[in-house]
Amino acid sequence: MENEAGALSRVAGLFSSRGYNIESLTVAATEDPTLSRMTLVTTGSDDVIEQITKQLNKLIEVVKVLDLSDGNHIERELMLMKVRAVGKDREEIKRMADIFRGRIIDVTDKSYTIELTGTGSKLDAFLDGMERSAILETVRTGASGIGRGERILKV
Repeated sequence: MENEAGALSRVAGLFSSRGYNIESLTVAATEDPTLSRMTLVTTGSDDVIEQITKQLNKLIEVVKVLDLSDGNHIERELMLMKVRAVGKDREEIKRMADIFRGRIIDVTDKSYTIELTGTGSKLDAFLDGMERSAILETVRTGASGIGRGERILKV
């Protein structure tokens, strides 16, 4: 989509006015500073997804719509999690982070902040494996995706 003020608002407004839910949304400038790439995750029947695609294509700022789930793609999400880490729990939390290939990026005498990337299901599994009472704060980016191999988004 064009990298201009109000473009994101019009996409969100389209979803809101039609009662569609946005599960996650990430937007950032691309290698071309006049364009932004928006990765949007939503759910619905094939007919609903087709309707959403048609409506998005009608927006002036939208240059191209590609459904990544129509082909092979790579999808990742980032999560930052601050956990209570005191006493004997510190080693167990470090072990869990290592198992999930997470990194401890901040350490205090009472907490760790862990950075973890992967699919949404991997992040969910990490959350499920953590003691709920130890979790102080969680921030997730939502999914970003790109086609595998030679599959690229050409404008």
